[in-house]
Amino acid sequence: MSSVNIIVKPEAETPRPPPRERILAAATELFYRQGIRAVGVEAIAEAAGTNKMTLYRHFASKDELVAECLRGFARHVEAAWSALAEAVPDPKARLRIWVREVSNRVTDPGDRGCALVNAAVEIPEKDHPARRVVEAFKSAQRDRLVGLCRQAGARDPAALADELFLLIEGARVCAQSMGPKGPCCQLVRLGETVLQSHGA
Repeated sequence: MSSVNIIVKPEAETPRPPPRERILAAATELFYRQGIRAVGVEAIAEAAGTNKMTLYRHFASKDELVAECLRGFARHVEAAWSALAEAVPDPKARLRIWVREVSNRVTDPGDRGCALVNAAVEIPEKDHPARRVVEAFKSAQRDRLVGLCRQAGARDPAALADELFLLIEGARVCAQSMGPKGPCCQLVRLGETVLQSHGA
């Protein structure tokens, strides 16, 4: 009987992401979970499997790294809005789904709130690059919401957008200060009341 030699090829290893991607991923997670001020560049470099020299080769300063992490969060939110618009053409339904999705997030015990709001609290300096990212993003979000409220037939789109914006931001802060079982649980009910009051 002849023997059969079986050659088992080792599984190909997943390529390791380049240093810049690893640094951004590590910094994004650490900033979100522990806070921007609490995390130093050494901890980020270690978590990314690199060193401070490499980190500073890709980012001129910690401030610039924070700003780029927030731009990543902003792009993620933009992608979510685009996906929602494609999946739910009806603007009234889209508003309600958006409120419900935010409610699901803020009532998740593992949620740490909005990364951009958290950054705004930690960074009061108006000329900080990360602060500029936050303000530009939130302004754009408010404009987007006004447009969506207009499409939904609201009698006063700007007023409805502001009320929803304040309700959402307040729920996020409340969830962090009082827990996911506190008043933030009322977000969907209050959101529906506000929407109906504006005819949307």
